[in-house]
Amino acid sequence: MSKDWNKAYAEGNTPWDKGQASPPLRAFLKAHRLEGKVLVPGCGTGYDVRLLAGQGTSVLGLDIAPLALEKARSIPVVGDESYLLADFLNLPTSYHGQFDAVVEHTCLCALELVNREAYVRSVQQALKHGGKYLAVFFRQVSNYNGQDPPHPISSGEIEALFTKSFEMLERMIPQETYPGRESTRRNTACRCRERPGRGRRRYR
Repeated sequence: MSKDWNKAYAEGNTPWDKGQASPPLRAFLKAHRLEGKVLVPGCGTGYDVRLLAGQGTSVLGLDIAPLALEKARSIPVVGDESYLLADFLNLPTSYHGQFDAVVEHTCLCALELVNREAYVRSVQQALKHGGKYLAVFFRQVSNYNGQDPPHPISSGEIEALFTKSFEMLERMIPQETYPGRESTRRNTACRCRERPGRGRRRYR
């Protein structure tokens, strides 16, 4: 059964909300600049959206939980950011091919395993041809029971999901992480670019 994300926000049961933007993303932006339009699926209350917008990027944060976006919209705007209530796995066609980059932090790991291929399809649908995808995944999850999110993903699974349609530009274990996770190094960060000729046309 899919997790009821809005109920989690209503009950304040949001351990993924750390009160700040993703440290790996912050570190990445010190060395790289993202230009154009960026989509952040599973944006929650918008910390990563505001970090990107504060650096001059045009950003759309997307989430399936109304209460998460209600909180995101209540925070003063820092730049060119906006929010959309939608299911990323069923991305509205008006947003297909509109983004230069898709940036996410463990959004894929929050989905049921059967939805992973649909997720990759949505990333491709969102991107312009040659667009880039920047993501942080869980390699390991403490006390993982095989049913509840977040779900870990191995290097082999990442390769199987993405390399047919994306060129892997960089993969690393982030050295910057949220407080309390310093000793675990459980994450993998990936930077990809859509392969020429492998884009949205396959899914129309």
